Amino acid sequence: MSAGPSAAPGSTATALRHVLGHFVTPLLMCIGMGLAYLGAFHAPEPHDLRVDVVGSGPSAQVLAQTLQDRSDGALSVRTVPDRAAAVNHLRTQASYGAYLPGKQPELLVAGASSDTSATVVEKVFTKVAAEKGHPLKVTDTAPTADGDPTGQGIFFLLVAVSIGSYASVAVIGGAGAVLALRIRAVLAVAASLVVSVIGVVFAGPLFGLVDHGLGGLWAMAWLYSAGILLIGVGLHTFLKRWTTLGLMVLFVMLNFTSSGGIFRPELQPGFFASLHSFWNGAGFVEGVRSHVYFGGHALGGHVLVLVLWFVAGLALMGLAGLSESKRRKAAAHAAAVGTVAGAGAGTGAGSVETGGGTHGPKHAVRTGAGAPIEADAEGEIEEEMEEVVGV
Repeated sequence: MSAGPSAAPGSTATALRHVLGHFVTPLLMCIGMGLAYLGAFHAPEPHDLRVDVVGSGPSAQVLAQTLQDRSDGALSVRTVPDRAAAVNHLRTQASYGAYLPGKQPELLVAGASSDTSATVVEKVFTKVAAEKGHPLKVTDTAPTADGDPTGQGIFFLLVAVSIGSYASVAVIGGAGAVLALRIRAVLAVAASLVVSVIGVVFAGPLFGLVDHGLGGLWAMAWLYSAGILLIGVGLHTFLKRWTTLGLMVLFVMLNFTSSGGIFRPELQPGFFASLHSFWNGAGFVEGVRSHVYFGGHALGGHVLVLVLWFVAGLALMGLAGLSESKRRKAAAHAAAVGTVAGAGAGTGAGSVETGGGTHGPKHAVRTGAGAPIEADAEGEIEEEMEEVVGV
């Protein structure tokens, strides 16, 4: 007696090809993540990093020109007449450091703008002060909240909200694929509300990443999350099981690396620096920084970026609706043609219509052929949700 069923060689080969075919997605993720993260972060170097030298006399002009020449393009050095002008530049993110020369030299920075940029500037001017034999005093004109000493908490908040958003797409697009598009749209908006509230809890009560402005942070988190979810649900109509990979390219590989949460664009290669001006992650990170630490300076532009991505999501949902409507009409037409053809064949075989014979074969078609189709659909849903990975 056999101990149990064994797979036929043909079915084993088919299953193996199926598994090997699905290795394409993780391998592409590996390549994409490596190119994106290492390309953006492996060797940060300043280029045209704006700094100020405070003073209007010849000595200030000479120092600024000397620093400009020595930096070989790493710095963009200007002079400003007084401390107030330097502080204003820092508060509007027009510069990332201001040096006040003298026997007691002082460096002004804005840590909330970028801790890494402030560190680069401090390293440069520590050497300048040391050449004169003076210790350097560093003053942070825009310190971060106590719960976010490095200023990078907003970036990790971005990561959490992003993963919650694109993982929800897999659930709505996979398990909810049989639902009408308008219901999936409502689920997307509802999911974005939940994800954004979770983000606010992380940012405020739980970790204290910000100490005020939670209402504005929530609004931007919702816009950001809703944009991802609407784009993802809309794309699922066209990409199916490749949706997760597509979303990881858009909202992880290109998004996290260009957000400015770790390194600002002045410390990154040109490709990622250029994305910073219009990608949604940068809109969220810079928008929260502006709202919480810089008195709302340039906030409108950052919010506009988030709104445009949200509108893009609405447009994709509209295209998905048109596509699904066409598919339904084509399927209904094909079913009608099949029904007519089946009825003609049944009429020709009169003996099949007696004794309930007609119902037997038709039922068999529904259960025998329908079950594999249903099983395949469930398998695709499981595979799609299993491919949702974090970073």
